[in-house]
Amino acid sequence: MSTFAADVREIAARFPDARSATIPALRLAQERHGWLPPEAFREVADALGLTPAYCHAVASFYDMFHLAPVGRHLVEVCTNLSCALNGAQRVVDAFESELAVRAGETTPDGEITFRTVECLGGCGYATVVAVDNRYRHDVRPSHVAEIVEGLRS
Repeated sequence: MSTFAADVREIAARFPDARSATIPALRLAQERHGWLPPEAFREVADALGLTPAYCHAVASFYDMFHLAPVGRHLVEVCTNLSCALNGAQRVVDAFESELAVRAGETTPDGEITFRTVECLGGCGYATVVAVDNRYRHDVRPSHVAEIVEGLRS
């Protein structure tokens, strides 16, 4: 048994059934691969006794899973209601301009993936931007160049 399969089975032992362990197992696979390539779905499915299609269906529902390769850095802008009302679209526009990519794309050098997400759970601090999974609150378009500069340095 592979180390990954053993790790997944250890996780699964904490849950009432294998399906309940799908999300934590997918998170482990994503940490291992950097994203979820087809072989990750097979590995998780084999370890949990599920199908790769079931694992893919779960992963495709959540923003936290990457179904395509991502850059070395990940920038996510919340576009849910609170952030939208506080200028999220202007922040998105500023990132698209600064990075010269559209939301959902990675810079040509492979360094930065930029995307929008439905909610980052910081409604009282809108607009929220996650940079490499670290939240920044009250982000304005004027902050974008500094954020990108910090990622590139």
